[in-house]
Amino acid sequence: MNIRIPSFKKTVLVTGIAILSIPSFAQQNQLSLFNLKDVKLHTGLFEEAMYTDLDYILQMEPDRLLAPFLREAGLQPKAESYPNWENTGLDGHIGGHYLTALAQMYASAGSDEALQRLNYMIGELKKAQDANGNGYVGGIPDSERIWKEISEGKINAGGFSLNGGWVPLYNIHKTYAGLRDAYLIAGNEEAKQMLIDLTDWMIDITANLSEAQIQEMLKSEHGGLNETFADVYKMTGDKKYLDLAYAFTQKQVLDPLEHEKDILNGMHANTQIPKVIGYETIAALDQNKDYHNAATYFWENVVNNRTVSIGGNSVREHFHPADDFSSMINSVQGPETCNTYNMLKLSEKLFLANPEEKYIDFYEQGLYNHILSSQHPEGGFVYFTPMRPGHYRVYSQPETSMWCCVGSGLENHGKYNEMIYAHSDDALYVNLFIPSEVNWEDKNFKLIQETDFPNAETASFKIETQKPQKLTINFRYPSWAGEGFDVQVNDKKVKFDKKPGSYISITRKWEDDDQISMRLPMNITSERLPDGSDYESLKYGPLVLAAKTGKEDLKGLFADTSRGGHIAEGKKIPLSETPIFLLENLDDLASKVQIDSKKDLRFSAKSVLYPSEFKDLEFEPFYKVHDSRYVIYLPVESPESLAAIQQKRKEQEVAERKLEAVTIDYVSPGEQQPESDHFIKTENSNAGVNQDRHWRDATGWFSYELNNEENKAARIRITYFGLDGNRKFKIMVNEMTIANEELKGDRSPEFFTKDYELPKKIVEQKNETLSIRFEAEPDSRTAGIYGVRLMKKQ
Repeated sequence: MNIRIPSFKKTVLVTGIAILSIPSFAQQNQLSLFNLKDVKLHTGLFEEAMYTDLDYILQMEPDRLLAPFLREAGLQPKAESYPNWENTGLDGHIGGHYLTALAQMYASAGSDEALQRLNYMIGELKKAQDANGNGYVGGIPDSERIWKEISEGKINAGGFSLNGGWVPLYNIHKTYAGLRDAYLIAGNEEAKQMLIDLTDWMIDITANLSEAQIQEMLKSEHGGLNETFADVYKMTGDKKYLDLAYAFTQKQVLDPLEHEKDILNGMHANTQIPKVIGYETIAALDQNKDYHNAATYFWENVVNNRTVSIGGNSVREHFHPADDFSSMINSVQGPETCNTYNMLKLSEKLFLANPEEKYIDFYEQGLYNHILSSQHPEGGFVYFTPMRPGHYRVYSQPETSMWCCVGSGLENHGKYNEMIYAHSDDALYVNLFIPSEVNWEDKNFKLIQETDFPNAETASFKIETQKPQKLTINFRYPSWAGEGFDVQVNDKKVKFDKKPGSYISITRKWEDDDQISMRLPMNITSERLPDGSDYESLKYGPLVLAAKTGKEDLKGLFADTSRGGHIAEGKKIPLSETPIFLLENLDDLASKVQIDSKKDLRFSAKSVLYPSEFKDLEFEPFYKVHDSRYVIYLPVESPESLAAIQQKRKEQEVAERKLEAVTIDYVSPGEQQPESDHFIKTENSNAGVNQDRHWRDATGWFSYELNNEENKAARIRITYFGLDGNRKFKIMVNEMTIANEELKGDRSPEFFTKDYELPKKIVEQKNETLSIRFEAEPDSRTAGIYGVRLMKKQ
């Protein structure tokens, strides 16, 4: 394996197997998080959410999650695999997440059942690893062939596929991460050795590959493999694992970010974020400023330019243009929970390298408004959180739903205690206002936090220490804190000259039973979409407010096993029929909102909601809104602009409703999950973005499986780019050629659609699925395909 390590790096090596302690390049006194077992949640909404998650976790059957791993090792599974993504190509990915979730629940909730299951899972996976005999353990279907081809340099990589498998590198990353966490969080020593053996297997698989071949392989989504390989280096001190982490860092993404070049438009969001987590992990271990700068630039770009008020990002899983959030408002596939799960991980790592309040500000934003809201109070996780006014969310079920956001969802609610506190050698950081206690064992020092935040604007802290000792405690002064913020120690006010968005440092000799109190005043504010368009959401302190708008047609509220079950496909309420904020002065929105109850966090905006039937809408924290349609972002209009805006919306919606009425199924070529959900197959195919629209073409062919459950398909509408020239190809449906096409690059407007009637023979067959294939003629290529729409008769 040919690996280039930048010459300026000075790698610190430690022999033996102890975890390395390497100071960050950003500071000599490196910050660390406490072990989950050392931070205990007290009664409150986060503890309640943790136990709801634990109940969901314990409803899942380990033997069903283990089935793919045993099958691929040639062993007899003890139970049938779970359905959905777990038996259609991404087999085993939930099992890796499950290991992490069990380890967290043992540490955070003290669950002995979680530990027993974890140890059982590790034991069974060890049997599979032993049966494979080469260090490999994974549930990836047809894995022996895939890895053999790769080791021989036969690499066929697409964004969502690798050698015919559904993102096998992404899949196995979950196994790597699960083994790592089983050891680091729950102390399972067998998991550690299994992780090392699995990493050695990857070194063997890629041993004969050139740097260019590895980079070609990394075109396929690969999760955060660079992070986990760096973690193995941190555990062992063996430089070969750091070399592997560098080798698995995709230069096509890293290099532009190092030069602060924005390449994110159109990219699959959650493919990129784990890579960047890996950059920062490597940076902290190897003093790599370039990697750190790339991670910092990415974070700033995503948080400041691409993130909505709940802390989430992306539409249909992809980064849309930073200067156009219209798709965020129109689409029912809003921010993906996995994205925020990973953005919080990145924020954590950047904070530990450079403890600025902005990282915790964003972490808190995402934690309360997206992560906490993504779990149903009775169990179930959300994939997409629509920002479209009047829409709703879909929740998973333990027996039916095996999406990526179920895997990350299992983890999200078991680590609420992770970022409340942090520490250096001689300083404690208080980051979040969550009822809890932290036990700093090395100091024999305990801090107990009591608060009813956000229902109350206060927090108090009590010190327990065996002997007086001098320490610094840094209390966060949140950016949202209003006038009247103060800190008192033993009833004496602390003087400080800091501003919101910083930390108040108190250094003194702390004694047992010392008391600290904080006042955390919150104000009502509003926040526009980052593109500056006239859509705003309401906030109270760090909390995003939402209002329920009805419960009609909540189709698929609790998901079934279908491939698209994670999408809320019920009726889309026309935007012209949803409320707006109507103001004479567009800057006065926050001042027109009343607090009806601070205790219950209820708010109203009667004087500015329009039309009149919406005046009694009650706003509340979004994390309280479930089983209902809702609004978060609403347009802010003046009386003068209202009529024109409403007319334009109605015209657009008439056209949209007509199209929806005759649409049976739709594929967005070039977009990862829509293509995977339609079981894409390819040969010599490429995908990309043109004018912020995704496309796919081929010098060979590509195909999709279209849903025709009602057997009403009559035609197919294809969207093309009119300037594609010298393109000769045929379109086949169920192996029957329905068109021979040629594009000469002379069409106007640039994007156009063309309808193809289905032959009578295909229509009469009444197949529930139709296979459509685009195949290039010899020495040519297909057109770029921008949309595939299966339609009824007009």
